[in-house]
Parts: sequence; structure tokens; C-alpha cells
Amino acid sequence: MTLDKIKKLREKTGAGVVDAKKALEEADGDEEKAIEIIRKKGQAKALKKSDREAKEGVISSYVHSNLKIGAMVKLYCETDFVARNSEFQQLARDIAMHIAAMDPKFIKPGDVSSEIIKKEREIWTEQLKKEGKPEKMLHKILEGKEKKFREESALLTQPFVKNPEITVGELIAEKVGKIGENIQVGGFVRYEL
Repeated sequence: MTLDKIKKLREKTGAGVVDAKKALEEADGDEEKAIEIIRKKGQAKALKKSDREAKEGVISSYVHSNLKIGAMVKLYCETDFVARNSEFQQLARDIAMHIAAMDPKFIKPGDVSSEIIKKEREIWTEQLKKEGKPEKMLHKILEGKEKKFREESALLTQPFVKNPEITVGELIAEKVGKIGENIQVGGFVRYEL
């Protein structure tokens, strides 16, 4: 592997020299494959660190240029050292901007209450019956609609506004792999005039 390729991959991913070199070797020099390998390793690291307590962090905000939409997010990490890290703080700002733009209602899909799902299912059932969908297909269609509704309503499963190819949860997992600490969203609020 050439040093230029390793340097370029490091600039794109933030990976260390050794990780970038290994990823390029594993991908036979293919930069796109190497990026994917680094992303997957970051998600694996995130899973290993997910049970560690995150009690430090920052509160970050974003106000849209029209001054009519704003959001605040509480982002936790394990140490105050990481909380002061510019990359962690930028992540918090990016998530606050995402919240302002995409208006999630919950942190994760499992946070959607059964009452909300029950009401939505009633609406969907009526719509499907009006469309003339067969009764035996309703259950499967409703399951799909519920899954989609939960994912679209939850911050962590929404496509990230600055890069829709990944979700906010995947973005956080990448940062966990890069920074080396557990990162969790503690809560958020969005305001709109």
C-alpha cells in the first residue's frame, strides 16, 4: 500500500495509520471497500462499548438561519476529556441540526408508546380497507407500516441529514469506534415558531 493511499483513507475516515493500512490490505487496495471495512469495525467497537456507563457529555444547540426552528441535544460520553474533544462537540452540533431539520419524536424505535401505535394502526387499517386490501394481508402490511413509522419517528434510525446513506445511530457508532468511548443521546428538544 502506498503512503498516499493510507493518508487519503485516514483523511476520509479519521482511522489510525495501522487501521487504514489493514483495511486497504483487506480490500486489496480498493478505497471504497476499505472505507466500508473501517465503518463496520467502528460499529463492532460501538457494540462492545455500549454497556459502559456514559455520564459525562455536552448539551449542544442549533438554531436555523430563519430563527424559527431550534433544537437542543444532550449527548453523553464516558469522560470529560472526550466531552471537550472538538470532534465530539461537532457530533453534538450535527445531531442538534438533524433534530431541527428532521423533527424526530423519540430517541429509538422502542420508545414509541403502544398507545400511539394503537391509534396509528386504527388509521392504517381504515385506509387499507378503503383501498380494498384483502383482510388476510392486513396483518403483514400493518407490521411493515409500524416498523417504518417507528424508524421514521426515532432519531437513531432516521437517515442522517448531512449524509442520508447512514442513520444517526450509525453515525454515532462510527464516532464510538473512532473516539473509543461509549456515546449516547440522553434526550433532545425541538422548538418551532
